[in-house]
Amino acid sequence: MASSPCGNSNFDSGLEIKTRSVEQTLIPLVSQITTLINHKDKPKKSERTLAAIHRVGQAVSVAVGRFVAVGEAIAAENQELKDEMGQACFEARRAGDAIAQLTDVGSTLPSQSDGRVTVFSDRTGMVKAARLLLSSVTKVLVLADRIVIKQIITSRNKVLVTLDHLERVSTFQEFVQIFSQFGNEMVEFAHLTGDRQNDLKDEKKKARMAAARAVLEKCTMMLLTASKTCLRHPDCESARINKDAVFHRMRCALEQVIEIVTEARSCGENKILPASIYNGIRDFKSSVESLRENLHSLSPQSVGSQLESLVERTEDFTDSAYTSHEQRQAILGLCQLARQDTQQLVHAWVEAQSANAKESTEDMEVAILKTCQSVNDLKRELHKVAVGRASDLLKVHGEQLPLRALKAAGAEGNLEAVAEYSRTLTEQKEQLVETCRLLCHVSGTEPLEITCVHAEETFHVIGPQIISAAQTLALHPSSKIAKENLEVFCEAWESQLCDMALLLREINDVFEGRRDNHSNSLLLGDKRPYLSLPRPGKHSLTNLKTAKAVKLDAEEQMSMAKLGLELRLLSSDVDTEVEKWEEQEHEIVRQSQSLASMAYNMHLFTRGEGLLKTTLDLFHQAEVLSEEGLQLCSSLRTFSTQLVDEEKSAVMTEMEKLVALCQQLQMGAKTPVQGKTATFQKVDSCIQTTRSILTVVVSILPFCNKLNRKYKSERSSLGSPQDWRERQDASTPVKEEGALNSKNSNGFGVKSLEQHMASLNLLETK
Repeated sequence: MASSPCGNSNFDSGLEIKTRSVEQTLIPLVSQITTLINHKDKPKKSERTLAAIHRVGQAVSVAVGRFVAVGEAIAAENQELKDEMGQACFEARRAGDAIAQLTDVGSTLPSQSDGRVTVFSDRTGMVKAARLLLSSVTKVLVLADRIVIKQIITSRNKVLVTLDHLERVSTFQEFVQIFSQFGNEMVEFAHLTGDRQNDLKDEKKKARMAAARAVLEKCTMMLLTASKTCLRHPDCESARINKDAVFHRMRCALEQVIEIVTEARSCGENKILPASIYNGIRDFKSSVESLRENLHSLSPQSVGSQLESLVERTEDFTDSAYTSHEQRQAILGLCQLARQDTQQLVHAWVEAQSANAKESTEDMEVAILKTCQSVNDLKRELHKVAVGRASDLLKVHGEQLPLRALKAAGAEGNLEAVAEYSRTLTEQKEQLVETCRLLCHVSGTEPLEITCVHAEETFHVIGPQIISAAQTLALHPSSKIAKENLEVFCEAWESQLCDMALLLREINDVFEGRRDNHSNSLLLGDKRPYLSLPRPGKHSLTNLKTAKAVKLDAEEQMSMAKLGLELRLLSSDVDTEVEKWEEQEHEIVRQSQSLASMAYNMHLFTRGEGLLKTTLDLFHQAEVLSEEGLQLCSSLRTFSTQLVDEEKSAVMTEMEKLVALCQQLQMGAKTPVQGKTATFQKVDSCIQTTRSILTVVVSILPFCNKLNRKYKSERSSLGSPQDWRERQDASTPVKEEGALNSKNSNGFGVKSLEQHMASLNLLETK
């Protein structure tokens, strides 16, 4: 909106909305009042229409009253914003009352001629009240958002202070005491930033936040063992180097989180992503295709320069020592073909301009198509090279031979062998770093580019850290803590390799059109929306510490990490399989998706993130998951009734496995336990059983899909009950006052907030 709806120059209602919380809170309100203002402006309306208008007006007033009560409660807990919040709440309540009054049926008079009612609607007053309401409500939400940002900054500051104390400790007793406090503060920070990450609308910021939080997650355990090693061996230079690198990386990640959270206006400028070839190809094709509309939109020289800039970026592939001769020749050949096609295009283009053509000629059209095809072929070849390289590396590195050799050499105190295997690991690190750079070129989306850069940086940093940890162990081969420290850094390396395998899958999905070009679930973990707006008495920093249920500490989270990663992989496998079904509303599909989503939540729990905050949350989720699994078993049993004996037997066998596992999970989740050790064992058991459930689901989905396609022609032509209901709804005529009912006036997911705002803005001219 061009101007402030409340006429207050200090508040811009056109403020860019950066979080889903604010947007999704505003959308239904905007929808309601848009409906009120845009009702057909007839001088006479039926009593039914009047009643509908009245109901919507009263609903707006009541909703505003509840909303204001929450805002006032938040203000009471945050004195520094009390005055601003109070004024915004006052304006919102006043506007809500005005809307209620303007839609009051009691203010209408009956017509003498036909008994129908005439509404003397004050459209100007309604527009004014609507704009005031939107302005004040948006201001309340933005103020509440500032509280969330303040909480994250305060939490970060607490972590930094404790981090400084940890870095300076000199005794084990002091370290254990401070690290316990540090662990609690990191869990609090993880919850706050996790909610914020998934609430952000900007996918690039979400990816940056996810990358920073992934660093903090891995570094917390590294910090524990690196610090303990340094305390045990205070004169060991390699131990000090190892520890200093972890502390430095944690501080950088904490700073990156704050850059993103505080509006992040400079975040993109601080670290500009390398120019990817995919973006270059996209921009080049856009320029070439624009010539169809306007022969003078750009110059031949600029098109040539654009192509040469694109070709120059392919040198990351052709100059690589790891690119085969055949691959190099194929890339160079496609670059030369793109040059030739572009030259032909320029020639046809110049001829068309000389002939004063108003649009592209037939020769130009052919040249445009050939040019676009040649750069598409180049893109495909580069994708094949990068993905092939990454796949080969993951197969080789999956055996972890250098890591095993380093551990063995360190345990034997063999410094020469450590130096030899360190060189091997360094070479592997360089290969992985370069491969991540190539994947960045072909990732296809900016969030995935950010994830590639994160992977590149992680390999670049952890490689030397593993070497310094191995050197420390070689100097102190009998040190248990030095051995544990090396294990932790090796596990971080292995974890990043697993992340790279997932990254590779997502890049392939985008390339083959199986995934939305703006999504990135690898780091984001956004299967379910998070809303980070504060709720009174719920999310304040003081109340976060008083949760009665048990939370996993840093060491427990680390031991759960591998199981959690397996859940994430299986969850992704389930999603991949269900995407192959033609009938996305099939019971088996919906229930499998639900299981995958719940398992993903359990994975996030092992990382100290997501909706499940405590062990009680996890056990409740396990119960719900087991019930959904039993529902899936019921669907499988029904599905099997249409199958022949052999097929039916195979489905029933898998279903029986699933029933047993779901019952096992249900009993385990409900069994009471006491004490920290027993609770942790129960968590471990629930997650392992869930993993087994998903393993069965992943194996049975493709089989059922194959059978479903086979028997599809024999099914009832009526389709699913939901399809039938949708057809019934579509055939029902929509009455005038139907647009004012509560169902249609709720704007969640129907239109974008910007469309609603634009429709309101037009009212100024009415």
